[in-house]
Parts: sequence; structure tokens; C-alpha cells
Amino acid sequence: MPVKAIALNCSLKKSSGEKSSTDALLAVLEKKFGKHDVSVSETLRIADYNVLPGVKSDEGEGDDWPGLRKKILAHDILIFGGPIWMGQIGSIAKRVLERMDAFLSETDDQGRMPSYGKVAVAAIVGNEDGAHGSSAQLFQALNDVGWTIPAVAACYWVGEAMGSTDFKDLKATPKKVDETAAMVAGNAAHLARLLKKSTYPGSG
Repeated sequence: MPVKAIALNCSLKKSSGEKSSTDALLAVLEKKFGKHDVSVSETLRIADYNVLPGVKSDEGEGDDWPGLRKKILAHDILIFGGPIWMGQIGSIAKRVLERMDAFLSETDDQGRMPSYGKVAVAAIVGNEDGAHGSSAQLFQALNDVGWTIPAVAACYWVGEAMGSTDFKDLKATPKKVDETAAMVAGNAAHLARLLKKSTYPGSG
């Protein structure tokens, strides 16, 4: 059963040709997903778009979120990538979560949100503590708006506190990160196929 994934890079920086640590970790996961016949169709760099503040699916003129929302919901797996800033997930990731709040009022006749039956995992990078806190924030919010979180759903790397080495600067992927990425991809692919075969019944 074909399963498609899409990745979000919620870096605070727009694309500029400069290497991104979030992209580097997303690339590790993409390779692992490929081993489970899951294609990652594209990576959306959210900072490149005009995602207006708000909690509706369309905030009017100039809002790029409706098109991004359509792309995201056309896939079975969401790989949600973002950096840690000041000990928590970055502000662009929070903007995305706030826009998904609209799912709460967009249910079908069985009470299911548009994200029901779809799986979400996380890729988190930073040079400070905060990976567990960031994934906790992220997963609680995603689950609130209908995404399914598999076992071992977060792949992260956190460098030395106040250090200058980023994930993108590493010569090789640390063994533990590689092993965790493999587990995240395998569990997510398995769960996505189960949900495609038999999704949640909803309130009916």
C-alpha cells in the first residue's frame, strides 16, 4: 500500500543556499523512510511563505497557509522539523500549530478532523537543552488537532550547551541519532499503513 510523506522545515530562516541543521536531520529521516518504501515528496520551508497569524484555515488576502494546508493533508505522514530556541520549539513551528487549530471545527459527519488517520513525527535540532520539552509541546498540540503519534516519534540532536557546533557541521550522523531515525521511520510507516487500511471510526 503506497504511503506518502511530506516534511516541514520550521527554521526561523528563509532558504538562502546556506545549509540548515533542520534540513540535515530531515534528510537522515528521509533516507530511513525510503527503506520502508515511503517517499518524501517535498520539504516545505515555512519561512519562505507568508503564513499569517490566526487560527483559521484561511486568513484572507496574502495568506499562503491554504495551499500549504492542502499539500500537507494530501500525505499520510507529516515529518515536522524545527529548531530549539530558548529551550522550546521555535516560533514558526508554533505558527503552524496555531493554524492547524482550525481542524477542530472542520470535522466530518463522524466528528473526525481532516488529520484523522494521518501520522506525525518530529525532527528537532538545537545547541541547548529542550528536545524533550519541544517534542512534548509539539506532540500534545498535534494530537489535539487529530494527528496520530507513533511509538518513538521524535528524532533529535542537541549539541553542547552554549556550543558552536551545529548538526549540519557534523562529519557523520551520530550512531544513536541514526538508530532513532530508523525506529521513527519504521514505526511511522507501519502505523500509517494500518490507518490507511482501517482508519478511526469516529463518533459513529
